[in-house]
Amino acid sequence: MTVTDNRSTARHIPDRLGTPLKRLLSSWEVLLFGVAILIFIANSLASPYFLDAWNLSDATFNFTEKAMIAFAMALLIIAGEIDLSVAAIIALASTAMGAAAQMGVGAPGLVAIGIGVGLVCGAFNGLLVAGLKLPSIVVTIGTMSLFRGISYIVLGDQAYGKYPADFAYFGQGYVFWVFSFEFVLFLVMAGLFAILLHATNFGRHVYVIGNNSMAAKFSGISVDRVRFVLFLLTGLMSGVAAVCLTSRLGSTRPSIAQGWELEVVTMVVLGGVSILGGAGTIAGVVIAAFVMGLVTFGLGLLNVPGIVMSIFIGLLLIVTITLPIIARRIHAVRSKP
Repeated sequence: MTVTDNRSTARHIPDRLGTPLKRLLSSWEVLLFGVAILIFIANSLASPYFLDAWNLSDATFNFTEKAMIAFAMALLIIAGEIDLSVAAIIALASTAMGAAAQMGVGAPGLVAIGIGVGLVCGAFNGLLVAGLKLPSIVVTIGTMSLFRGISYIVLGDQAYGKYPADFAYFGQGYVFWVFSFEFVLFLVMAGLFAILLHATNFGRHVYVIGNNSMAAKFSGISVDRVRFVLFLLTGLMSGVAAVCLTSRLGSTRPSIAQGWELEVVTMVVLGGVSILGGAGTIAGVVIAAFVMGLVTFGLGLLNVPGIVMSIFIGLLLIVTITLPIIARRIHAVRSKP
């Protein structure tokens, strides 16, 4: 009787993931970082003013406020939701701060009002989505019109000004040399959201909900509570952005931050966060923020009109959404026997 050695006939199954270094080099974040370097080099060659330290500092103002909202938006999209009212929350929070400033409220009070309005708006969105089980895209389109409409009713074609002198620090002040308060705050928020998403149970729950909310419920995760907190965080960061933006501009108009919701979503999706939910990193969003900031600042130095920048952002959003889908379809076709 002959005994067959199964080990000699066993098939070798290759490791599809490859080595850790190979996985790192093929990651979206590394690819995006390479794109950022190429854009930086192209900008330095295109304009002699780009490499000036103060000009580079000014470039950060193109993305820091939007990026802080994008951190919270990233968690929301990973969980399978979206908030299109973030720019309108900024408008309402800025209007509330402007009205308070006309009454003589000081800088600390204005900051509290701006953040407080953002939290209230985020809680309102969260109650409608998590409490009443309404679709987030429908809810936030409605509240986008609601919040912005209130600002237009209050202000009309007028503008609020006369903010306290010390209030300007949040949007115009510098912590050290060319490092603005906004940029430092952006880095701090990036670290905090990275810890929240990648190193806590809450972050793991966000990923599970985005992949399969029903399975998350059966595993004991309070899905509605997590969703409510995520909308609360988005409102909070919109309030923080409102404080920084209003401080930087020194005035409030109802059209403030118009169209920012598109740029924030573009930043998140460009950073590798799946629009379908369940995947994404804060590191990717940080790199995407730098990419968009470098592109818009470089185009500004070349006197490219704002409408061209808007077209570019729209195309960028379409490309970053469609590329992963096309790649998955090509992979599926190649995988068929």
